[in-house]
Formats: sequence, structure tokens, C-alpha cells
Amino acid sequence: MHLLQQTIDAVAMLDVDATRDAEQRQGQLTKPRGSLGVLEDLSVRLSGIAAVCPPPVPEPAALAIFAADHGVHAQGVTPWPQEVTAQMVANFVAGGAAVNVLARQQHVEVMVVDVGVAADLEPAPALLSRKVRRGTRDLAVEPAMTRDEAVAAVETGIAVARDLVTAGHRCLLTGDMGIANTTASSALVAAFTGASPAETTGRGTGVDDATLRRKVDVVEAALASRPVGDDPLETLASVGGLEHAAIAGYVLGAAARGVPVVLDGVIAGAAALVVQALCPEAVGYCVAGHRSAEPGHTLALAALGLRPLVDLDLRLGEGSGAVLALPLVQASARILREMATFDSAGVTEKEAPA
Repeated sequence: MHLLQQTIDAVAMLDVDATRDAEQRQGQLTKPRGSLGVLEDLSVRLSGIAAVCPPPVPEPAALAIFAADHGVHAQGVTPWPQEVTAQMVANFVAGGAAVNVLARQQHVEVMVVDVGVAADLEPAPALLSRKVRRGTRDLAVEPAMTRDEAVAAVETGIAVARDLVTAGHRCLLTGDMGIANTTASSALVAAFTGASPAETTGRGTGVDDATLRRKVDVVEAALASRPVGDDPLETLASVGGLEHAAIAGYVLGAAARGVPVVLDGVIAGAAALVVQALCPEAVGYCVAGHRSAEPGHTLALAALGLRPLVDLDLRLGEGSGAVLALPLVQASARILREMATFDSAGVTEKEAPA
């Protein structure tokens, strides 16, 4: 708990002077004000994060894929066997998954973190073994984790972010793997936003109508049996996953070191709601890479006040949406750094209204 509190205390608000300077500079660039839309807003935020205008281009980037299993799998909330989590971890490590292909294209380093896979994994250079426990307990019948386990997973994420930033990475991306983790995500989004499980629960890996109803019933029963309190860590422990906890710590760790984080889909969105409850200032360091097809993700983004950069009906997870959005994040910084101003280019500005 000492590392968690120390990290929260180290998160600073976005720099006011750099933010103001970035807004002013955007108005001086050779384009109509606001013509680059969200990219302009993002460049201003990156300036506030870096405390300098123009901001450095957030590169190199690293993706951490946090992997864990879920006890709620026993409730029949997905047709995929739990063994797929470990099998996909092996696929990530071998470089054969979709996110590996995308990461190679964008020159993003991929690190896989076993924070709670319910199997013994073969050691590999790109795999960090940080197992807190072998999967969560079944959230349908009891809390998924103890509070201490949740804190341990959060602090694992903090340490991963710390190490990646220390190694020279200047942009962190979130990834996840865990069969049944959309069920836990739906429960977290419902708990933190007040939305109903019917609103937050989607089809995940493409379940049929009967399985979708089963997922909703499981989330409703869990939240009804353990009412949400004021302690975000208790809520996380009650219905969350070990990868949610680790991603929350990862975001906090990046924010404490002044580095932006590109969030992936609904699992990252649910984890960011935990971050918001623990340290609202840290949300300012987050960029929503994309909008997942999962309905709970839209609700999470609205609660976080984040606008997604990409909307492609993605629901793969792994960090795929975050990697796809990375060039847009980097482009926003380059625009502010490299684009000419009206004065420097000798271009006449629009006349002010009389």
C-alpha cells in the first residue's frame, strides 16, 4: 500500500502554463482555428502532460499486455475455454497475435505480464512473471480478490510502468488478455457509473443471446449481493480482475512519471474508472485509443470524459485499438512542434471582425 499511496501522491495536475501556451500556439499555426479537431485538443493535453510547449513526440512506445484468468468463467459466461488465456500468452510471446503485427508496424515494444494466469507458463524474454494468484475467485459467489490481492496487482502495474519509463519509453499503451474478463469489466463499469448491468454488458467474444442473458444475470447478482461502497479498492477486489488492477496501477505509474497512456478497450476503460476514483488527476494523462463495440466502454468513456480517437467496432482486446491509435497521438504532437505559424510562413491571417 505504501507504493500505491506514494504513486498517487506523485501525480501532478497538468501544467497550466504549458496548456495555455499550446492553446495560443494552435491559434497561430497556418490553418483555421479548430480545423484539426480532436488532434488540436490532444496536442494541448500532451503539452500539459510534458509541462512544455510544444510537447515532445511521445516515442518510443511500449505496450504491456496484462494477462489473468477469472473464476467467473465457471458461470458459463463465455464459450471459450479458460485454457485460451495461457495459449494466447504463448502466442503473444511468439509474436503471432494481431497485436504483435500491429505493434511491429508501429515499432512498439510488447511486454506480456502474467499477473494471474491460472496455469504455469514457460519462461520467455518478453514475459514477466508477476502472478498475484492463479486467477480470481468466482465473483458470482464471493469477492474476486481480497483487498490485499487487489493492491498487490495494482502495485505490480505501477512497477511495470516505472520500469518501462526508466528504460526510456515515453508513451505507454494498455493491453489485456483474460477469458471472461468482459464480465468483470461490465461489473466494474456498472459499479462505478451507476448504470445497470443490462446497459454495461455486451457480447464480449461474440456470445449468443442466452449467454448474454447469463452474463447480465451474473453481474446483477454479484452487485446485489455485495453493494458498492466508497472504497474503490474494495469495489475492484469485489468484482474486478487482476488485469484490471494491474492496468489501473500501470496508468497511475505512468501519470506519476509524466508519461501519457493510450488506453485500449473496455477492460482498460473499466480499469481507468478505478484510477479516476483513486486519483482523478491521473485521468488527464489518459488518451482513449478507440471505442470498443462493448456497450460498457461507451459508458466508461463518458464517465471519464475521454473522446476515442478511433471507432472501428473493435472488440479484440490485446491492446490492438491502442496501437492503432498511436500514430494519431504522435501526429498531434508533431503538428504543434513542426507546423509553421502565420508569421514564420509569411501567410496572411484571417482578418478579425470589425
